[in-house]
Amino acid sequence: MTCHVNFKGEKVVPVEEGQTLLQASLAAGIPHYHACGGKGQCTTCRVLVLEGEEQLTAPTIYERAIKNVKKFPDNVRLACQSFVKGESVVVHRLIRDETDRYIFIDSNEANTTTVMGERRKMALFFIDIRNFTPFIETNLPFDVIHIMRRIFALCRNAIARYDGEIIDTAGDGLYAVFGLNSKIRQAAESAVLAGLKILEDIKIFNNTYMRPYFNHTFEVGIGVHVGKVIVGNVGIGLSNNLTVMGYPVNIAARLQAATKELDNSFVISAIAYRLLKNPPYSVGCSYLNLKGVSNAYEVKLIGKPYEKKQAAAIQL
Repeated sequence: MTCHVNFKGEKVVPVEEGQTLLQASLAAGIPHYHACGGKGQCTTCRVLVLEGEEQLTAPTIYERAIKNVKKFPDNVRLACQSFVKGESVVVHRLIRDETDRYIFIDSNEANTTTVMGERRKMALFFIDIRNFTPFIETNLPFDVIHIMRRIFALCRNAIARYDGEIIDTAGDGLYAVFGLNSKIRQAAESAVLAGLKILEDIKIFNNTYMRPYFNHTFEVGIGVHVGKVIVGNVGIGLSNNLTVMGYPVNIAARLQAATKELDNSFVISAIAYRLLKNPPYSVGCSYLNLKGVSNAYEVKLIGKPYEKKQAAAIQL
């Protein structure tokens, strides 16, 4: 039996028995976007059912799962999951204007997953350079930028060595992730190895370059956490546009900030620490009350106390 569906503002489309709305619209020449290939794994083919909702088959398990997350109203359906039982169905495609088409079709982004976004478990890594403000205040702009580039190069090389990806830099800190190409246990291991290498490389840099030429030394604070985050490409033309967002990212950033009050250069969540196959020695365990987190967060201290703080205490 052939039914007909009115794609409002576009055309009336014949739908053969066994065809989904998506298959029928594509067969009729409608450029109906379907990033996941019509498998119910995304929402880009969704339509608003204006009339005849009762003439469509019941939502599938894929639709119900997406509705639970997206909170779509009942009259929003995935075209790839909807079959037609009768006439008088009128729908409106929700992704159809030129801006949508650029983002989802005309973009040069080769990886569809990053355009759509996906949830995955990753290790989140934040690092901040300590003692940089005094250096800025007492040195020429050229020297400030030069040293910043040197330190960021140390960080970048260590992160890249362990298959990490720098997501963002801000002032004298940066944010990186591990796990784009590995499982979560390996990601956590890599984040820790990269952090330990940075600590060692900064120590060497201080001894061989900063002390002799600038009479100054730097220390860093590192925070690492793991969790399920959203990975995607926001497409605004900056760097590689990769964005990693979610609650675990905020936790990792706060762990890095807590290195000051804990007087330890490397703080890792106990959750991430337990994933490590060969965990480094922990000099202590602490419980942090983090802003926005109801329960105290258990962390491990795997770095060293700050020398500047120790020196100040000795002078007092």
